[in-house]
Amino acid sequence: MIRSILIGVLVIGIAGTAYWGYQEHQEKNAILMNSENNYQRAFHDLSYQMDVLHDKIGTTLAMNSKKSLSPALADVWRITSEARTQVGQLPLTLLPFNKTEEFLANIGNFSYQTAVRDLDKEPLSKKEYTTLQKLYSQSDEIRSELRNVQHSVLENNLRWMDVELALASGKEAADNTIIDGFKTVDKKVKGFDEENLEDTTMVTFQKREENFKHLKGKSISKEEAVALAKDYAGLKDISDVKVAKSGKGSEYRFYSVNLDSGGDQVSLDMTEKGGYPIWLINHRDIGDQKISLNEAASKAEEYLQAHQYKDLHLNESLQYDTQGLFTFTTIQDDVTIYPESIKVKVALDNGQIIGFAASDYLKGQHEREIPEPKLTEQEAEEYINGNVEIRDHQLAIIANDLGKDVFCHEFVGTMNNDTYRIFINAETGMEEKVDKLQNAEPLYEDVL
Repeated sequence: MIRSILIGVLVIGIAGTAYWGYQEHQEKNAILMNSENNYQRAFHDLSYQMDVLHDKIGTTLAMNSKKSLSPALADVWRITSEARTQVGQLPLTLLPFNKTEEFLANIGNFSYQTAVRDLDKEPLSKKEYTTLQKLYSQSDEIRSELRNVQHSVLENNLRWMDVELALASGKEAADNTIIDGFKTVDKKVKGFDEENLEDTTMVTFQKREENFKHLKGKSISKEEAVALAKDYAGLKDISDVKVAKSGKGSEYRFYSVNLDSGGDQVSLDMTEKGGYPIWLINHRDIGDQKISLNEAASKAEEYLQAHQYKDLHLNESLQYDTQGLFTFTTIQDDVTIYPESIKVKVALDNGQIIGFAASDYLKGQHEREIPEPKLTEQEAEEYINGNVEIRDHQLAIIANDLGKDVFCHEFVGTMNNDTYRIFINAETGMEEKVDKLQNAEPLYEDVL
């Protein structure tokens, strides 16, 4: 009797385990199928976008009307953005495909730069027309290569999940049609890249993506990175330290350091060259507010001075719950240099530095010659919407959408209940940028 009961329980257990395993298998297959469908859609969309891009560039070559050319080039910019989005949805993070992304970005950069300017005053030059012809030819070659990959995918019923597994396991060197096809595309684009570097209209994107290559100083060791990390974190009695070096595919070399002192857990990235912190985050819980935003700003300023950051002035301060966020910007010859900005986050319970972001500062810092503005403050103000009431003015250098430095008159003005920061090109009067400044955060504690 007992034996029969035990056998029955065992049979039920096996059946239950089998059913559970079957359910897990079904759920896993559903997830894999969904991922596969997303990859297939992104790839075929990318192939289609490259077809459309090639045709659209060809259309612009045949245009003579400036009224038609501007929207056509804007359309080229839109299509390249969509194509880059599709690339980002493919499992290619471990596969070198950055040259193709860079090529698409350069097309978008060139088309946007040309589309937004006044083509009546500054028509398409012969050199730019030659660039368009070059892009048309190059996009055709990429389109053809992608079509070859697409044909193989459809002909042989290839799966993108196999690509992801091959990349994750490091076996991409094996025979894989999709991987080999994309490597061929990227190798061809690399040749375009070397050719395009000779064209001054095509180098803006490369310059913007140079990352931290211009940093000064010697390369630091892991031990030195940890010592600097402890100094920036400001922690005592650290119980655990983890440090890792960036991989081979990284555009620049850096260390990722994690520090644990019990209540505080700090993560930061630091450049190998020079030992400059890129960002820092303290993940601790923050208590009730005990210091003011002004006191916190002083703490942030002291922190920067203690770490030898000079000529930085507080440009903006915001409060989010019990945290203060402060933006410091370089001032040179009374001109604000926005590309050289650092953000510091301060806990309002005790004034501790819990966040630091210097990526823009490290990328944007270099010697600059400040020119004399061609337009006076009054002349520049005439280009501003008449409904905006001007409250403040200063001179500034900003990075435009193409990553290029632009010398501007900066106006702060109000309209209705909102505040705006408006940048007018100090040479041309062009409205380069308009930022809506954030209003004070509302308090919701007593709403319910």
